Amino acid sequence: MPTIVDRDRTVRLLDEQFTAVAELCDGLDTAQWATPTCLPGWSVQDAVAHMVGTESMLDGVPGPDIDVPEAPHLRNDIGRANEAWVASMRPLGGPAVLDRFRSVTSRRMASLGAMTQADFDRPSWTPAGPDETYGRFMRIRHYDCFMHEHDIRAAVGRPARNDPDHVDAALAEPEASLGYVVGRRAGLPAGTTVSLRVTGPVERTWAVAVEDRARVVDDLDGPPTVSLELGAMLFLGLTGGRIGAEPFLGGDIRLGGDPDLGRQLATNLAFTI
Repeated sequence: MPTIVDRDRTVRLLDEQFTAVAELCDGLDTAQWATPTCLPGWSVQDAVAHMVGTESMLDGVPGPDIDVPEAPHLRNDIGRANEAWVASMRPLGGPAVLDRFRSVTSRRMASLGAMTQADFDRPSWTPAGPDETYGRFMRIRHYDCFMHEHDIRAAVGRPARNDPDHVDAALAEPEASLGYVVGRRAGLPAGTTVSLRVTGPVERTWAVAVEDRARVVDDLDGPPTVSLELGAMLFLGLTGGRIGAEPFLGGDIRLGGDPDLGRQLATNLAFTI
């Protein structure tokens, strides 16, 4: 079923998110722009260039006609298209890429500001699939930029931006993929039930039951087979494939129930492409 997303809130969050990225990167020096992020082959400059590329595509700009070499992290056409945008901007230098970011996001905000809720509800291709809404695409855009902001923050040694409204919005994307994560990525067997709780600036608890497939349910009939409790920002890092779970097991990731299945789930939370 297509996802209906509140237009007013999403436009506001995107505007705030674009501003946060620009303010974070303003004044970075040459070494900071070149600092590697957690993403394979991408520097801080590359992370900003990626956001420029996607917003440019949404603004109607054709993608660059350049070939990119094969690499293990380029697993699909979306990844290769992202890499082409990034490669096309590498000769520019960080400040020039940031200027492009400010320019394209200003145009995008003007376009989004003219849209109605009906525009957000219309059918659209999205990275999550073809049978979705434009609003879902914009929710994904907020999630993507929020994650890349924190890739940059980690690379240059800045603290996380734990704004509850933005964390809450970002959690919507991994929440939508919990059935896939539990049933496919972690491969938990039929009959398993899971309680997953995040804490911190946002607190939320999800229940997942594995039957013919894994799905989020309102309640469990009894104690869960597996329970995980961890901070919301750590959960976003794990589900976004930014970090591995091993260093956090038994500490920041609190496991309950079957310890082997708990470890199996905690180490297979990533869902992003």
